[in-house]
Amino acid sequence: MTQQGVRWTAEQVLALAPDAASRKAGSKLGAAGPWSEAGSSDEGTVWGLCKGSGSKPYQTVIDVADSTGPAYKCSCPSRKFPCKHALGLLLLWAGEDGSVPRAQAPDWAEQWTAGRRGRAEARRTTTGGASGDASGDPEAARRRAERRAERITAGATELEQRLADLLRGGLASAEQAGYGLWEETAARMVDAQAPGLAARVRELGAIPGSGPGWPVRLLEECALLHLLDQGWLRREHLPEGLAATVRSRVGLPGSADGPPVRDRWLVLAQYDTADARLTTRRIWLYGAGSGRTALLLSYGAAGRAPELTLPVGLAFEAEVASYPGAGQLRAALGERFTAPAPAEIRPPGVPPAEAAARYGDALRDDPWLDAIPVTLARVVPVPDGDSWQLCDADGDLALPLSPSACSRPGLWRLIALSGGGPVTVFG
Repeated sequence: MTQQGVRWTAEQVLALAPDAASRKAGSKLGAAGPWSEAGSSDEGTVWGLCKGSGSKPYQTVIDVADSTGPAYKCSCPSRKFPCKHALGLLLLWAGEDGSVPRAQAPDWAEQWTAGRRGRAEARRTTTGGASGDASGDPEAARRRAERRAERITAGATELEQRLADLLRGGLASAEQAGYGLWEETAARMVDAQAPGLAARVRELGAIPGSGPGWPVRLLEECALLHLLDQGWLRREHLPEGLAATVRSRVGLPGSADGPPVRDRWLVLAQYDTADARLTTRRIWLYGAGSGRTALLLSYGAAGRAPELTLPVGLAFEAEVASYPGAGQLRAALGERFTAPAPAEIRPPGVPPAEAAARYGDALRDDPWLDAIPVTLARVVPVPDGDSWQLCDADGDLALPLSPSACSRPGLWRLIALSGGGPVTVFG
């Protein structure tokens, strides 16, 4: 068992899988057949030997009590973390059928666990001792920031001219020009060190010819991009909160300099998105005491899962500090005081009408906001033509599900859990 004395569920284990293939392969190894000498300790170590294709079994060990989230080591050649053997062992451990009894860890498992915990403690000590001495060169940093701001201003000015040329020539010209025009403009924004502007330009390029009503959608997105451009060019005249949001949306890096909030944080959701160069992991947290919702971002190279992993449905005590920018809720995870463990924490749900009102209030502070996290209470998933919506069980308002949500297998699990009755949903 973990230090908290409670094992995880199979769903919490499978949520750690880096992809669907690993989830499927790990599920096949979640039975006692291929395993030998499996065990778990009161200190939060789980280990076992898994029979493979070679003469020697794979040595798999997992630290489930580490405050940074579970850590894994396996002698298999897989580059995925966790690998299928780690997932299978965790599933076996979660089953509580006696296949992974409490025992003394073998030397190979104990050495790895003690070594990584020792290195983690040394890093914390080093970081704590050096934090007050690392002053850097503030004058050089100020000059670098000024040069970057000048480049972004030049890029924003050029982008304004390109948007004006597009409108002057008519939106039909956008479809005729093809995606190359947008990619070239995005590259110019990258050169101007404005990755936020570049990303929005690329999104514009996908709209022309994308279906009925595309000119209206293109005009709306051009207006939002124009608003962001003007916000940057006139940032000195904006309230500080809105100016911070503009800087963040343009792509200027910020630091999590908000006051740290120590709380018991429930892991609400975790999902990955990937492109050709990067895998981005988004982890949503809810603070039991503060009532705050926070977003953690973690990145991994293409084809590799990000390092930060927190099992959905577990809670842990930690400090979280906010990044600047209204509505985005991004935060940095600071010192962690406990390992993730099951808890009875649940965020309070709201009806769809209140969720819609909250989104309107958020748009006032961040007009470029695409979505906000919300927990809906007493909603029923019902079909709506070719799509689905979440209907208020006690009212007459419904919120439509996005096409991407309707295409995921989680929708059918939600429908099955609901059984036609009201459920609580986070999204």
